[in-house]
Order: sequence, then structure tokens, then C-alpha cells
Amino acid sequence: MADNSNLKPIQLWWRPMVPNPAKIIIILEELSLPYTGTYLELEELKQPKYESINPNGRLPSIHDPNTDITLWESGAIINYLIATYDKTNKISYDTFPEKHHLDQWSYFQTSGQGPYFGQAAWFLLYHSEQVESAKERYLGETRRVAGVLDKWLGSKTSGDGNAWLVGDKITYVDLMFVNWNAAVGMFVQMAQRPKEDWDPETQFPHFWKWQSAMVTRPSFLKAVSLQKAEDVHL
Repeated sequence: MADNSNLKPIQLWWRPMVPNPAKIIIILEELSLPYTGTYLELEELKQPKYESINPNGRLPSIHDPNTDITLWESGAIINYLIATYDKTNKISYDTFPEKHHLDQWSYFQTSGQGPYFGQAAWFLLYHSEQVESAKERYLGETRRVAGVLDKWLGSKTSGDGNAWLVGDKITYVDLMFVNWNAAVGMFVQMAQRPKEDWDPETQFPHFWKWQSAMVTRPSFLKAVSLQKAEDVHL
């Protein structure tokens, strides 16, 4: 494992129980990188102070004082952390074709899973009007994305008895999916939807086994346990 004892803490702008900031915490934890958090209330996101850091006014963002870079967009942040700090390929590959397959699945997460699962959550719980067609649309896309993952994982095995998206070990791209996987079940339950709307254990057994293996990892447990600004550090 790389010696990170001389690194300055990476600053993370975040909120608790939000899937995209939690993705960054998981990767920081997996790589044993020091970090500290700046907690933001929702009303602070679209203010000039934060928009000078992230012009999109969303979370997460980071500043790494070790390289003096500021980044936003969770996929870009994770790609940076892996390229800069995973020199031993603990949760990545630098071989062909695996490194390109990692890109493939990371793009699928940021362009497919995250937006569709997020829209399902929005229309189930937060939209000011009850739009049943939108709920059905995004729940259907949620199941479609899970089905893509389930089919692929069902075609794979690894030495540890689990199936992973790339190669024969867990990588950062697996971990990019875990928070939205966990969140959508909570949203469906809170909205009191029928079980057939989201029953991954029955509908997507390979997906379910994969997710069940990831939610036991200390990095995931740390990310979901964080509730206060002072909690965020390694």
C-alpha cells in the first residue's frame, strides 16, 4: 500500500446521505487518503462563494492541496483520485483492455445509472406534482439499468466467489454504483410503491449479490454513517 502519511488532507465539499458525495468518500477511504469535509446547506450551493468553486452549484467538489487542483463532477474526481493515488492498482487496472473497460463502466454509471436513479427518486418523493407517467418512466429505466448490470455480472465469476464489472477483483467502477443502488430501494420504500416496482433480490439476483458484497465494505459503511461536518476525515 502506498504511504500517504505525508499528504495534506484533500478538501471535500459534501452533504450527508447524498449518493454522489458518498462516492468520493468511498474512494478516499479505499485508498487511505487523508481528507476533510466542508458541509454545505442546500441554500449555499447556488451562492457565488460556492459557484466560484463549482459553477454548476452541485455536490461534490474537491480541492487537493498536494497538487493544487480543484475539481467538480464525481466521475472526474474519481478518475483523478485513481490516476494520481492508486499507483499500486488496489482498485483499478492499468492493463489493456481492462483500463478501457473501467472507463466504459464509469461512463455508464455517470450517464446512465446516476441520472435515471436520481430522476426516479425525484419524481417519487420530491416533485411538487404527482406525475405517474414520470414515475413509471424512471422506475422502468431504473429496472433497465439494473438488468444490464445483472446480465453482465451473471456472465462473470472471480476467484473470491463474487462477480465484478471488470477483471477478477472489485474496482472503483463497482464502488461508483453502490450508493445509488442503495438509495433507490430506500426511495421506493418511502414512496410506498408496490414490491414489483423494485425487488432486486428476485428480479436481478446477480445484481443483488454484487450489491450485497459491496455494502459490507468498511468504506461504504463509513460513507453512510457520516451525518455531521466534523465526521468527515480519515
